[in-house]
Amino acid sequence: MAKYIILDTETTGTDEQDRIIQLGYMVLGAKEPEVHNEFCSSDVTIKYPAMEVHGITPEMIEGKPACIEMSSYKRLQELNTQDNYMIIHNAPFDIGMLQKEGFNLQMQLIDTLRVAKHIFDNEEAHRLQYFRYKMGLYKQEKQEAQTLGIEVKAHDAIGDVLVLKLFLTELRKAVQEKFPKENPVEKMVALTKEPILVKTFRFGKYRGKTLQEVASQDGAYLRWMLTGMENLDEDMKYSINYYLGN
Repeated sequence: MAKYIILDTETTGTDEQDRIIQLGYMVLGAKEPEVHNEFCSSDVTIKYPAMEVHGITPEMIEGKPACIEMSSYKRLQELNTQDNYMIIHNAPFDIGMLQKEGFNLQMQLIDTLRVAKHIFDNEEAHRLQYFRYKMGLYKQEKQEAQTLGIEVKAHDAIGDVLVLKLFLTELRKAVQEKFPKENPVEKMVALTKEPILVKTFRFGKYRGKTLQEVASQDGAYLRWMLTGMENLDEDMKYSINYYLGN
């Protein structure tokens, strides 16, 4: 039977050299859910901005095992087969961090951030905490945490996993409603891989305008973006080419 691993990490920072210092995940699909939540040590110093977000201090990880030595990491490796599903909000970040520890993802991937951008395309934000409040998920957290034996903390790895579990339920309903003839889990896997059609500028001089408007009024600007902006993400490139008719 397939298992569903809902995962989050906390790290020393967000740069290339940064590493995992907390691994939290929940395994669903069996009779009883598994909950894993461990701190690990790192040779990389925790950056103050990261500490400000997750509250993990050097003292909290002092003497802890390295990431690859944790029982939770070893269990994750056991679960890492094509039969199972990895579920993460903003997967590239956490997968990238796990790769630094030698983890090569074999599971089918559901990135709930990408799925949410497809399904809730008119929302002003797609952050997990945004949906936590927008959907009233915070009202369910206490009961859910008690059931699972989880202590909820803001921006804590296992706390975010709990929120993600609640969000996944609502996201699955929305996917099923939009694509009633398709398996919602398989559809979320497919949507994770599909490019996202960006409709509205959220930055720059055309902030608030639709890409379709700009394509008809100032196509040269969009063509400049394609060649002149080094950090333009793949979804924006896809969307610009779509509206330019390329």
